[in-house]
Amino acid sequence: MSLTTAPRAEGTRRIPVPPLLLGLALALLASLVCGVALGATGIGWGRVLRLLWAGLSGGSVGADDAGAYTIVWEIRFPRVVLAAVVGAGLAAVGVAVQALVRNALADPFVLGISSGAAVGANAVILFGALAGLGVWALSFSAFVSALAATALVYAVARSPLGLSPLRLVLTGTALAYGFQAVTTVMVFGAERGEAARSAMMWLLGSLGGATWPKVPLVAVTVLAGLVWLGVRAGALDALAMGDETAAALGVPPDRLRRELFVVTAAVTGTVVAVSGAIGFVGLMVPHLVRMLVGASHARVLAVAPLAGAVLLVWADLLSRLLLAPTELPVGVVTAALGVPAFLLLMRRGGHALAGR
Repeated sequence: MSLTTAPRAEGTRRIPVPPLLLGLALALLASLVCGVALGATGIGWGRVLRLLWAGLSGGSVGADDAGAYTIVWEIRFPRVVLAAVVGAGLAAVGVAVQALVRNALADPFVLGISSGAAVGANAVILFGALAGLGVWALSFSAFVSALAATALVYAVARSPLGLSPLRLVLTGTALAYGFQAVTTVMVFGAERGEAARSAMMWLLGSLGGATWPKVPLVAVTVLAGLVWLGVRAGALDALAMGDETAAALGVPPDRLRRELFVVTAAVTGTVVAVSGAIGFVGLMVPHLVRMLVGASHARVLAVAPLAGAVLLVWADLLSRLLLAPTELPVGVVTAALGVPAFLLLMRRGGHALAGR
């Protein structure tokens, strides 16, 4: 299924971007507050707002509020902020990967990056590798193994004729299965118990380990990726129309693909290192946004990150509430939300998904 800029079906109307951005920004703000206020431990809305203001303004809280302040400011707030950043990054990278391989069915994990990250993460969870790094061992190991997987995919996919979309997809898919096999052997080879359960939680995505120190690096990486993609939006439009058209418009397709590959790997590796493998956000959100605003990458990249942020904040909230106090992997929730929504989108707006 090719990603093209073919005309939309008759009767399809674009939603103006400015009001849509304003609505999504307000929805994200409300979602962040809901994500902090709701949970297994009930905290009143007024109290939550007061404690959030105390944390943001550097104010003090009374002894009676000390426990609630810890829950709000040290546990829930960094988690919902990280969920928003991860959701924004996954949605933006979904747009980038679909442009990179010119395939509307691609998502951030089609290149095998998340499967590679899983190998490093499980080495820490199951066998205690890099224990000297303390709380950073998991994120560091996942990020390094994601970059190693990226380098391997690039080395295998590259040919004397350049970096073709088909070779990238086939290589990434094949190596992803290989990385998954390694991960499975590691899980079966480890002792049963809490470590194996933690490994499965990470493989299906979890934001339970969110802390404030993890937020800045992920936020900066995602923001840098968004800025680069925004600057190159016009080149992505040209690439979506085919290599020959892109070259005729002055956009070298091979060089642009290499740049996209690096940006995609950096953002995906950083995000996966702190959240695990959360699927479906990078696949569904770009499609939904294209149906609302059209195929222009400038418009899609302006809206998709906010939409992805709102989606993942609510998915994470549902993962905490559905079986409280037990927590579901957030990847299970995104799949449960995404599969029916995606099928509905295909029935009602198949032209947007099929590029015709």
